[in-house]
Amino acid sequence: MHFNFANILNLAFATMLVLCPFTVQSSTDLLAGTAEESGHKIATESRERQRGFGNFSANLTMTLRNKQGRESKRAVRLKVIEVEGDGDRTLFIFDRPADVKGTAFLVHAHKEEPDRQWLYLPALKRVKGISSSNQSGSFMGSEFSYEDLGTAEVEKYSHRYLGEESCGELDCYVLERIPDNEESGYSRQKVWLDQQEFRTIEIHFFDRREEHLKTMSVENYQKYLDRFWRASVIKMTNHLTGKSTVLQWSDYEFGTDLDLGDFTRTALKRVR
Repeated sequence: MHFNFANILNLAFATMLVLCPFTVQSSTDLLAGTAEESGHKIATESRERQRGFGNFSANLTMTLRNKQGRESKRAVRLKVIEVEGDGDRTLFIFDRPADVKGTAFLVHAHKEEPDRQWLYLPALKRVKGISSSNQSGSFMGSEFSYEDLGTAEVEKYSHRYLGEESCGELDCYVLERIPDNEESGYSRQKVWLDQQEFRTIEIHFFDRREEHLKTMSVENYQKYLDRFWRASVIKMTNHLTGKSTVLQWSDYEFGTDLDLGDFTRTALKRVR
């Protein structure tokens, strides 16, 4: 990871993390109460541990695989900024191949309301809004839906603690979360979070017919700034079609010169 901001800002940000630590709850505290209360507390703990990053950027390679194993790759840049009291804002910019170059996708995540999303199509020089009812559709031909790319805010789900299971070499809490949004493409999701760092390890997505539609696995976590865990590989597998999409992340940079003005519908037409 390469930082492109002044050393003094780096020092100030690190100092802020020391002075404003999050409160770690014990397993006993988390599991006290009903299954619904425990589920909510575990989900909240997972979110709180990742607050305070400010903003970051990263590069990713998106690999699309069909049922026969044939692959196509896309190069994408990602930018994310936190918004006080609300969900994150996220910007995807496609650089390769030529047929998608310049395409940009913007998400304004919200804690309780449906996310607002826009797609910029350079060939048409047009910004297209993605309505809440259409967010279950495929994102750029991948196995990720538009809905998957927003922030999974705790307030948007009903949570329930299901138990504990092994996740490879880790021990995980298992939660069920049910979207409050009736237009969601999912009836429910089953989530595995490791008990030590509360990182997402795996998610099973169930469609409205209660079929196990997709599985997302998250691998190769690395810690940045001694606090923020970010994955290097995220894989989404569609069990109904046999297709999959793999996102390989690299070049994370925190504390860049991004501001909220970079994450507006108007700014989409200016992305480079």
